[in-house]
Amino acid sequence: MEANPDECAALARRFGLPAIHALACRFRLRPLAGGAIAADGVLRAEIVQVCVVSTDDFPASVREDFTVHFVPAGTEDDDPDPESIDEIPYAGDRIDLGEAAAEQLALALDPFPRKPGVGGFDGDA
Repeated sequence: MEANPDECAALARRFGLPAIHALACRFRLRPLAGGAIAADGVLRAEIVQVCVVSTDDFPASVREDFTVHFVPAGTEDDDPDPESIDEIPYAGDRIDLGEAAAEQLALALDPFPRKPGVGGFDGDA
């Protein structure tokens, strides 16, 4: 799947980014027991971030491989282990791959982005 320009602009606003120029995600789906579906994804995005040191905008590439499990609503695992595979509940006969891609982009973003060549707060390069 590939986000169109309007979807990229909406996601940029949602995530507080100056721009998302491109976002594409490929999924491989496979059935699991109990109506669950495993989704192995490959996300690629070209974005613009704001440097936390200089406040300059700069381009960045995001590359992320991930796996999520879509599970019938109400069957989510209560395991708090942060290393376990994320579960996304669904109802009916549809899963939202677009939202899964958006959530993975949000998780892949550097929370403290630095423009290449810009040093730290203490003056280190």
